[in-house]
Amino acid sequence: MGKDKLRRFGLMKTFSNVFEAEVGKEFEMKGKWRKQYFKNDNPIVLELGCGKGEYAVGLGEFYPDKNFIGVDIKGARMFIGAKDALDKKMSNVAFLRTRIDYITEFFDENEVDEIWLTFSDPQPKKPRKRLSSPLFINRYRQFLKPGGIVHMKTDSDILFEYTEEQIKEQNYQCWELTWDLYGELPENIDPKTREIFHIKTHYEKLFTAKGSVIKYCKFGIN
Repeated sequence: MGKDKLRRFGLMKTFSNVFEAEVGKEFEMKGKWRKQYFKNDNPIVLELGCGKGEYAVGLGEFYPDKNFIGVDIKGARMFIGAKDALDKKMSNVAFLRTRIDYITEFFDENEVDEIWLTFSDPQPKKPRKRLSSPLFINRYRQFLKPGGIVHMKTDSDILFEYTEEQIKEQNYQCWELTWDLYGELPENIDPKTREIFHIKTHYEKLFTAKGSVIKYCKFGIN
């Protein structure tokens, strides 16, 4: 491991907005995120596979009346968003370092209101491992409130086509679905909504620079 990664890991242990979960051990914040960390009753929104955390921080700035938690296993990347949130004194953004496979260990029933899947690994050879597969959706059901929302934003045709198929096959309620997010945004759309969609992660900037078309969908699983 490089010196910079070691430095970041060391610093993150001092960050008040970062939690490192140990699988198999009772997690102190499960069921208590609002009362013990955020200290409010506002909705909780997860960004799963948050990478550098740009989306969690960006959404937190637009929605001070919601709480955001970025989840990823790669701490050296997460360091960037966590530090940014601390520097901006954002009390509504936190980060959880863990594998998404174990996500049910860290959130209680009905504790989460929304989930964002931003540029998830399309897992071309392992459909079961996709974050919109029945395996993961059934996990989300264990902590997502009835009527809770799942958002997906991706450049991957494979992942998006698969997700669209799952929405139809599993009879999920679909509110929005577009294969060209920026090309199909109506001109009269609410300005705030337009700005939110234009929050771009590090990876999205790379993808769009290469000509990739960004897809988006919003659906309910309960």
